[in-house]
This record gives sequence, structure tokens and C-alpha cells, in this order.
Amino acid sequence: MITKFGSLFAGHVDFEDLGFDATPVNERRLTDERLAGVFGKAEAIVLKMEDLGYDTFWSAEHHFQHEGYECIPNLLMMYVHLANLTKNLKFGCGFNVNPMWHPLRLAEDYATADILTGGRVIFGVGRGYHSREVDTFGVPSTITDNDANREMFEEQVEIIMKAFNEESFSYKGKFYDLPPEVPYRGYTLKEITLVPRPRTLPVETYQPIVSASQRAMDFMAKHGIKGIIGGGAAAGGAQDQVITQWRDTLAMHGRDTELGTDLIIGYSIQIADTEDQAIKEATHFFEENMKMFAPLGFVRGLSDDQMAALAQGSSKARSAQLPTLEEGVKAGSWLCGPSEMVTDKLLDVQTRYPGLEQVNVGSVIGTPQNVILEQLERFGKEVMPEFKK
Repeated sequence: MITKFGSLFAGHVDFEDLGFDATPVNERRLTDERLAGVFGKAEAIVLKMEDLGYDTFWSAEHHFQHEGYECIPNLLMMYVHLANLTKNLKFGCGFNVNPMWHPLRLAEDYATADILTGGRVIFGVGRGYHSREVDTFGVPSTITDNDANREMFEEQVEIIMKAFNEESFSYKGKFYDLPPEVPYRGYTLKEITLVPRPRTLPVETYQPIVSASQRAMDFMAKHGIKGIIGGGAAAGGAQDQVITQWRDTLAMHGRDTELGTDLIIGYSIQIADTEDQAIKEATHFFEENMKMFAPLGFVRGLSDDQMAALAQGSSKARSAQLPTLEEGVKAGSWLCGPSEMVTDKLLDVQTRYPGLEQVNVGSVIGTPQNVILEQLERFGKEVMPEFKK
């Protein structure tokens, strides 16, 4: 039964123009002041969510995005600050990109944030698909060497989980030999202890489910990691298949569960008086989001010509037979229309996935702050009460 609602803000600034006819993605370059404005925007969203009774604010770790799309490089630092502005809201890491961290530094920083926020930060791990980000930090991204990235990621998660859950530990793998056997104050170092360790164990941890490979799901189940489905794997008919596969994976690991258990499903929303009006209002946001994400592989099946049309950021994209917002609504990844319609669609989701407890709703990259706040308010006042009562 759905009882909790979160919202994802990936960290974009407000833009002066949006959509296929606006500035091409690779030509956007904003001032330092504009880019830093993302933190004030995050504060406004968080305070609105706290006031309306949402459960979790989610954001994403990204780097070097001078275009203004995802501008928050350190979630844990930001969350310590935001927790001081709120009393109840939780803060989800969606996601810390492990390959760009030393695993013990990430474990320490999370434990510190967990203690300072009174347990209101939810841990999240991800592999990293932006080659400009991950490869710049010295590790292959999923784009440049998927296998090497996965090996590194899995070894890092193994280390982090040992650091969280064992009073002292050692680890020997392909990439890490921890701790090094060096002399220390009269003895040879054999084990190491994370200081501090998290206040609440086991640490609730989430990972994105995108490609839905069986190897990834088995790894998550092994470590008790929960999944977030949004965008890629959540679009269209793939959602049912992925959720069924996740249930079957948990069963293979000794847990008989209902569909939706240990998952969060994310939807993009636009509430308006009619479905047509909602689609009209959100089209420019949808287009800007498409311009940003499609070239990164998040919209499958696009041809080279379609990619080129997107890159030009002009009206040529309109004649390239690209996916449309109407198709997203039909597939179920977008919830557009009156609040009653959105409520009914989520009630249907609840019926189909009885183990699902939490849903994320939000606005895509490109959506201005005033629209994000308006949509959070309408959803919080017109839809959430049906599930909170």
C-alpha cells in the first residue's frame, strides 16, 4: 500500500528558454552565480515539501555541468544543511556515484551526515553514466568501459557494507587491499575500523534499476539494497517486467514478497484542469529534458539522424519523429491531468503492486522553480490525502 511520497530534484537552475527551439544543450554556459543558485532552489523545494508532509527529498550527485542541468556535487554536505532547516523530511541520495569516491571516504561522510541529521539521510549508490564526470575522476564510466565500471562499483559497495556493518574488517580485491599491512604504533596493521559508524544499522540503501540486468539485481539482493525505478526501465510496458523480475530475484535469495516490495517508482507529473492542458503546459519541459538525456542513452532506439536533430536544438527536432510527451503519458511514465485522474492512476498502481509503499513524483529537468512548487503543492493537497488517510 502506498503511504509515502518523495520527490526528485536533480539540481537544475531556471533557464531563460526551454524546448527544442531553445538554446542547444552544448551551447549553454552559465555564470557561477547562476549555477550556485541551485542551492537556493533546493531550499525552496525542501521547505515546501516539509510544509506539505512529503516523506523524502531526493537529489543527485553530478559534476562539471556548466550547462546548468545537474549542479549539486556533494549531496551529504547539502543534506546536513537542509536538515537544519527542517524537522521531519528525509533526504535521499539518488545517487552517490561510487566510482568517483574512495569507498571509505564515502562511508565516513555518510556516517557523519547520518549522525548530524539524526538519521534522516538515506544512502544511495550508483555507477555513473556521465563520461565527463566519472572518467575525469580517473575511473571508466558505464559509457567508456561498462565492465570495468561495474567491477569497481561492486568492489566498492562490498567495502562500504563491511565498513558499515563490522566493528573492524579487512578486504582484499582486484582494486583495493585494505588496510595495507604497515607498521603502526608498535604493531602491524591487519584490520581497520570506520569512525564514526552510522547511528542506525543496517543502513537503508537504494540503487537505480535501469538496465535491469540479472547480475545487478542479484548483487542488490545479496546486500539488501532496495531499488528505484524511474525513467529508463520504468517507461512503458517494461515496468511490469522489471517489477516481476525483482520479486523473483528476492525469492531466489530467500524472500517471498509481493510485487513492489523494496522498490520506489518515480513518475513525472503535471496537474492541470484537463489532460490536454497538462500536456501543453509540460511540453517544453519534456523537450528540454529530452535534449539533455537522450544523447546519454536514456531514450533507447534513436537513430543518428534523430540524435543530430536533438543536438541542433532547433525545430528540426520536431520533424525527426522523436518520442512525444503524449507517448510518455500513454506509457504511464508521466501522470498528466486533473488531480482526480492522477489519483486514480496511482490507485491502479497500488492495486497492481501491493508491496509498493513509496512513490516519487516530480518535475523533469528544465521545469522552473515556480512550476515545481506549484505542482508539489497541488499534488500534496489534492492527491496525497487519498493515500495518507
